[in-house]
Amino acid sequence: MESMVKKYQQRFRKVKEEMEKWDTLQSSLLSQFRNASSIIDRLQVIRDSKNYGTLSGVDGIVDGVLRKQMESLQTILLSMNKSLEEFHAIVLFLERIQRDARQLVSGGSSRLTTKQLQQRVGIKPCLADCLDGLTILHDMHHSEYLLKASLVSALPSVIFKPSSGDLAALQQLLVDQPNIPKEEVCVSNLGFCFTIEQV
Repeated sequence: MESMVKKYQQRFRKVKEEMEKWDTLQSSLLSQFRNASSIIDRLQVIRDSKNYGTLSGVDGIVDGVLRKQMESLQTILLSMNKSLEEFHAIVLFLERIQRDARQLVSGGSSRLTTKQLQQRVGIKPCLADCLDGLTILHDMHHSEYLLKASLVSALPSVIFKPSSGDLAALQQLLVDQPNIPKEEVCVSNLGFCFTIEQV
């Protein structure tokens, strides 16, 4: 049983690394979203030649500035989609780890009983807790990835009808990461298992 727990510890170490990547990606995506929102907010002002003062007499100034801003926005949107791909890779990793962990306890001659799954080795969590933790982690991150994908896909729809209120609401959803509150997901230093605390 102790050797089985050690195998789970190795898996949770890998999961911990992926969680750190997730946090870095979250910061990056939020920065990209803010930059895109800033450009979208400016578009109405940029389109109006009255806002250029004496520069409005320069041929093609409005179209030139608008084109440059749209190119910058396109670059940011591509970066956001790349970030989403990286989020998705983490979700797929969590799914694979969860599946492998279940196969570890149910496969072949090493199939464990319910009693064995709930048996504790010292202060470390039982295997049932580890399995449940992996399932919850995958479900939360999968849901959060879907939310992020829908927020990013909604961004282009507000380009030609920008609304500061809509952009702020989308950004707040992205900031909140509502499905993964930090106080509910903690890593045990001793067992390297993720425990989900009830609130």
